[in-house]
Amino acid sequence: MKSEQEARAEILKAVAEYCDTYHRPKEYKEGDRIPYAGRVYDKDEMVNLVDSSLEFWLTMGRYTDEFEKGLGEFLGVKFVHAVNSGSSANLLAFMTLTSPLLGERRVKKGDEVITVAAGFPTTITPIINFGAVPVFVDVKPDTLNIDETMLEEAYSDKCKAVMVAHTLGNTFNIKAVKEFCEKHNLWLVEDNCDSLGSRYCLDGEWGYTGTFGDIGTSSFYPPHHMTMGEGGAVYTNNPLLSRIALSIRDWGRDCICKSGHDNMCGHRFDGQFGTLPLGYDHKYVYSHMGYNLGITDMQAAVGCAQLKKLPGFTEARKHNRAFLYELLKDVEGITISEPEANSDPSWFGFAITLDKGIDRARVIRQIEDNGVQTRLLFAGNFLRQPAFISLKDDIEYRVVGELTNTDNIMEHTFWVGVYPGMTDEKLSVMAKVIKEAVRG
Repeated sequence: MKSEQEARAEILKAVAEYCDTYHRPKEYKEGDRIPYAGRVYDKDEMVNLVDSSLEFWLTMGRYTDEFEKGLGEFLGVKFVHAVNSGSSANLLAFMTLTSPLLGERRVKKGDEVITVAAGFPTTITPIINFGAVPVFVDVKPDTLNIDETMLEEAYSDKCKAVMVAHTLGNTFNIKAVKEFCEKHNLWLVEDNCDSLGSRYCLDGEWGYTGTFGDIGTSSFYPPHHMTMGEGGAVYTNNPLLSRIALSIRDWGRDCICKSGHDNMCGHRFDGQFGTLPLGYDHKYVYSHMGYNLGITDMQAAVGCAQLKKLPGFTEARKHNRAFLYELLKDVEGITISEPEANSDPSWFGFAITLDKGIDRARVIRQIEDNGVQTRLLFAGNFLRQPAFISLKDDIEYRVVGELTNTDNIMEHTFWVGVYPGMTDEKLSVMAKVIKEAVRG
């Protein structure tokens, strides 16, 4: 009779062979649809996934520990907490700033948080849902990132934080935004969901986006820089923020024991908390209003394999963007998003802004009809979205200046993919289709 170890080895060998046989990347043929993104994986991910499922631990376990450790080593941060999505990561990052443990720096209801309207809704939603006040500033037309020159005008004595994303892999001006936050003692949350692997040079030192602020967030949804299906992460170098984030992620509990472990501190039954009875079981003491935002170990297993491929994914994205840029840089009627100074982006997408005389709806319909998938820059101007308008009378917010560039993006910008599954052949087809559509 086979041992469990022998049986597992046999199963995993068969899984690897199955993946190699039935999950090989399809060779591109003329006329095939070219998506803006997709999963790039091989037998490593599938073997890890099945290996985890055979253990049937299901919730966070050894693969989660390995993933959090590996991502922290890649980014150069001390604390990483895996969560079930990038949106949950943003929620957790923001809610961490509302903890009473932060004293006077705590974000309270009515406090202001500077952000932009040109982006993804879940960068903004946690601010609104908590009852803080989003302060919207415009973006720059060349990088599509926050216009750092508007920060001082946006500041008030109610301001507690800046929470903003790096757009499509392109870093915002970290130096200017960080100096502004330090000047006014504000928290900086970097929404890094579209920019994992992007780098920025600050005062002669290169670092990864998501690590310059107080908290960074990532998403591992399939189109992103790496995937585990659903999933995300919150990371920081601040031990207090890490402790708060861990509590809020895990139901708000005060106890730091991992699932399946009890009484790591040796004081499970002798503490005094709140007005609870003396010795109340510490596993059921809650120091924050929390959630259950953890991932499954099967997701983390996929993430561990993907993380090893991340450097190669990053290089592929850079190559694909550069290749497509050379094919489209001289096309009349378009403006291509440019990298921020002192940055080395791992591009999530290739953004194109059409001149105002060109009908974007016609252009993207023609592109799509010719088999190339397109996307708009997310919400465009979030203040014009039905969700915001329907609640507008109930939301306290401020707009600084005119959101001219934000509206221009909403009306004239779209993007196409540069994910690692692209080839030079696909990119050449994309460029040809885009040129023909722009020219009409």
